[in-house]
Amino acid sequence: MNKDQLIDAVAAKCGLSKKQTDECLESILENITKALQKNDKVVFTGFGAFVAAKRKARQGVNPKTGAKIQIPAMTVPKFRAGKALKDAVR
Repeated sequence: MNKDQLIDAVAAKCGLSKKQTDECLESILENITKALQKNDKVVFTGFGAFVAAKRKARQGVNPKTGAKIQIPAMTVPKFRAGKALKDAVR
């Protein structure tokens, strides 16, 4: 399912226009992004949690040349699935 299909499904279920649904979805994604930028955790009970995790600097290898490269430390977004989501997928 891509973004357009999700918007269609939500619009049909909620009785909203596609434009309203798109604005709501964009707002949700924007607020999740802002929270992760502040190192906040975004939790949807039963569904899962979005967190910002820190990755340490490490050595890597360029697969094309085989040369060793230094990969810098960075913060990356992660999603941890909740119990209800895990059970539904099984």
